This record gives sequence, C-alpha cells and structure tokens, in this order.
Amino acid sequence: MDIIGRKNYGNKEAGFCVRTDGRTKARVFQSTRKRSVPTIGCCSVGRFAVKITREKLPADTQQHNSSPSALLRTCLHFSSTKMPATSEIHTESGCRKEEESHKMAAPEKKNFGVLCDERGYLDQIEYIMQHGRTKGDRTGTGVISVFGAQARYSLRDQFPLLTTKRVFWRGILEELLWFIKGSTNAKELSEKGVKIWEANGSRAFLDNLGFTDREEGDLGPVYGFQWRHFGAEYTNMHADYTGQGVDQLQKVIDTIKKNPEDRRIIMCAWNPKDLPFMALPPCHALCQFYVCDGELSCQLYQRSGDMGLGVPFNIASYALLTYMIAHITGLKPGDFVHTLGDAHIYINHIEPLKVQLQREIRPFPKLKILRQVESIDDFRAEDFEICDYNPHPTIKMQMAV
Repeated sequence: MDIIGRKNYGNKEAGFCVRTDGRTKARVFQSTRKRSVPTIGCCSVGRFAVKITREKLPADTQQHNSSPSALLRTCLHFSSTKMPATSEIHTESGCRKEEESHKMAAPEKKNFGVLCDERGYLDQIEYIMQHGRTKGDRTGTGVISVFGAQARYSLRDQFPLLTTKRVFWRGILEELLWFIKGSTNAKELSEKGVKIWEANGSRAFLDNLGFTDREEGDLGPVYGFQWRHFGAEYTNMHADYTGQGVDQLQKVIDTIKKNPEDRRIIMCAWNPKDLPFMALPPCHALCQFYVCDGELSCQLYQRSGDMGLGVPFNIASYALLTYMIAHITGLKPGDFVHTLGDAHIYINHIEPLKVQLQREIRPFPKLKILRQVESIDDFRAEDFEICDYNPHPTIKMQMAV
C-alpha cells in the first residue's frame, strides 16, 4: 500500500493511497494528531460523509506523482451529510447502514463541495501543470492547456479574493462598474488608474485588427454593450444607446425579483453578429443566476481562462456582481461556480505560479456594502469595503496581448 499524498482540511489531514493489485481500491485515512487510521468502507473528511467506491481507477491515478486532490475526485463520492467533529470510522459492512441513516435524517443546508475556498483555484493550477498539453495560441506566447475545469467558491460571509498573492481589488471594482455602465471606452478606465484594457484599445492593436478608422480606446461592442444593449447596432464608444437593444442585466434583476424560480436567468456577452467588431471577443461569455432558500448563486461559463492573470480577476468580479444583485433583490450571496472551457497557463507564467503554489492559504476577506442601494446603476466605488484582506505579496506576470 503506497501513500501518494496528503491534504489538509481545516485542522484535519486526509491522506490518499491506492493498492494496485487485482482488487484495486482506494483507501482514506484521517488524522488530527499525526496518527492515521486506515479504513475501507466509509469515513468522514471534515464535515462530509465519504463513500469509497470499488471502481477500477484510471491508470494515471496509480502513479506516485498523482495529485491527491485529483485522486480524491476520482475515487470518492462526497455527500453533504453533517458528520461529527471527531473522525468516525466504519466497517465496510456498516457503510450501507450509515448511508441509510443519512438519507432519513433531515437535510441541513451547507456548501456543495469540500473545496469552497482558494484550494479550488490552486488545485486547478496544479492539475494543468501536471496534465496540461502544450499548445500554440493567438498571442504567440505558448500555453499549457486543459479543456474543462470547474471550481466552487462560497460567498457566505467571505469574498473570494485570492490570498496567495495580492489581487488588484480596485481594478476589479472599477472594471465591473465600467461594464455595468455599458461603456466600451478603455480610456475611461485608464483615467481611473486601471489600465487592464489599455493594450487592447491601443492604436497599434486596433490597426492590426483592421479598425483603422476607429478612435483609440474604442473596444467595439464588448461586455458592457452586450450586457446593457444586446442586439443594438454599434456605432462608436460615444453614442447614446439608451433604450436600444436588450438590457440583459436589468432583465436578470427583474426576473430574480418577480420569478426567482425561473431557470432562464441568464446574461450572455457572446453575440456572434458583433464578434467581428470587438477588439477582444468575450472570454467570460455567459452567466446564470440561481435563487434558493433566500440565497443568490451565480455560475459563469468562461470559454477561455488565463489562469495566472485573468481568472483571479474573473472569480472576484462575478462574485462582486452576485453580491450587488443580491443586495438589490433582498437576497444573501450563496455560491459562485466557475466553469472553464480552455483553461490555460501561459509558458511565461509557470515559474511565478510555482511560487504561488508554495504559499500558505489565508482566510478570504469579507466584503461590506456600506449603504442601501436600490438600482444597479447607482453603485459607486466608495460603496464597497474589503475587510480583513491579508494576502501574500504581489506576483508579477506579464499580460499576453
């Protein structure tokens, strides 16, 4: 029996090992004082009941360098049943009885998954580094990439602003307010000291795309335009589009208020008709909102994710949008689910991310909205306060354009 990894869950440590004979099984042990107890059957990891499957494991999980978190996802099925604080070990024969008792117990609301904090993001980075394929890309930088990834972040009494490096909070906030305004003028952000769109709106970049007649800084019908004026005819960044197209953002808010059980509460920035006129087609393409038990959750589908630079921004941006809409609609923030299509690490980000992976995770900060706001258009930057943010230092990474 070979131990291939350990992972901390709160003050407990879960370890994962696999036997590679004809009866391949997964084993889990859990220790609170450096004393491990092997078992086959079911046990607890933190507050979660764990059922150990007898399915044949893929060959790559039998390697000693397999990620323990990847093996966990391969071998185990998690239920959200409340478990005692102390570790309980059950025999295999008793596992079914334990399962039945959980089914009969009144369900208690809690987070969907074990990884509801920064570990979700860091595990994705580690997985891409271990299993990603080397590919070319539009920028010519080169990437390692996987297709399909997901992480979940709880928004209950915390805000998912990464702590293993300092994230540019003011840039996230100002960019989202810029989206909400419906603006497509990169200069408006640059004037506030947020220059994340400056390169894509530069004269050289626009000319290279064939937009030689377009004013510098005019990004075309990008996110803000699609959120607030989907289907309208785009002319330039100075035009007044009031009343034109579909105001998807306001429609989302109205539906949450009037019909919260609707399964069509969706906002989409991907407009095939307008793609040829955008300086950069939407990376975070579609989000869906979900209301249950007084909580508002959001799932984002992101077709392309720059894991080093862009994704930490995207996580915090859509978490912030969820907070804002929850505030307006009288709900509490629930979960943010982040689904990625092409999840990639640029080659020149690998070494900086290795540094980040070595850092200790710290508690997420909290977000406060300082006044009562009734309309999504009335939010201002000074309405928000990030509390108890204690990140590690900034890690410099170059943006690929």
